[in-house]
Amino acid sequence: MTHPVRTAAVASIALAAAAAVYAVAIERRAYRVRTELMPVLSPGAEPVRILHLSDLHLAPWQRDRIDWLRGLTALKPDLIITTGDLMGHRDALPALTEALMPFDGVPGVFVHGSNDYFAPQLKNPFRYFAGPSKGDGDAVERLDIDALERLLADRLGWRSLNNDVAQLDVNGSTLDFVGVNDAHRGWDRLDALPALLDALREQDDDDSDDPAVTIGVTHAPYRRVLDTFTTQGADAIFAGHTHGGQVCLPGGRALVTNCDLPAEQARGLSLWYHAHRAAYLNVSAGLGHSIYAPVRFACPPEAVVVTLVGDDIGYA
Repeated sequence: MTHPVRTAAVASIALAAAAAVYAVAIERRAYRVRTELMPVLSPGAEPVRILHLSDLHLAPWQRDRIDWLRGLTALKPDLIITTGDLMGHRDALPALTEALMPFDGVPGVFVHGSNDYFAPQLKNPFRYFAGPSKGDGDAVERLDIDALERLLADRLGWRSLNNDVAQLDVNGSTLDFVGVNDAHRGWDRLDALPALLDALREQDDDDSDDPAVTIGVTHAPYRRVLDTFTTQGADAIFAGHTHGGQVCLPGGRALVTNCDLPAEQARGLSLWYHAHRAAYLNVSAGLGHSIYAPVRFACPPEAVVVTLVGDDIGYA
């Protein structure tokens, strides 16, 4: 007669093994497009279709990810927002160029994550349960950030928001962007943003009563960054970094966020409240993972299409 405890143990091991195989072999390649709606434009405004890309962590051999990214041109975005960690290997730039060049001619903005500056490292994944990961400074291999900038800014014409601001007119709406460099490394210059935004808004020569929509962009959604964006009048905020938790409980509940963002906001669209203000917050679960942690569970990789619409939209 089989011992019930032994049977349960064997069943548990088999279930864990099956989950591991699924997480490594299937879900991390189960790319999807999540769609969201943000009613932040002026009444009657033409919609603005934004493609939000984040955390590609691209390596040269990831042919499936490259091809899937290229296919996203079929979505016909009006604007691209990338929230960092596009690089996942020291030789990733040719692959990233191949993946992104089909979007040449589409306006865009970007910020960097630390993995755009430094090559990935082998780490103990359980360290993330003790709090946000720490940088190792000069111990890590540095990537060619200047070459990445040339691709994004010079070849694609996208605007850098690394501790900077920009203004774009898209489909008749004026969009004011404010962004920071990687807050996970402490490279955000929140003190500089108010003056930069004031100068940007003074350049607005639109005589209509329709105010510009302000959009905050950050790689890592630390509370201090989200609070500052909200205080500065952001209507919407785009972020990445969390990987949505990457390995989640069934149903998608994140166990960690690798920052101080509440776990329930690790991915998806929510509202961020601060000082009697609120902003839409879209956190992408990202499309990739470290080459040393090729796994996703209950958190499929994603690109996000966020459509900005007039705030007079009606719901049936």
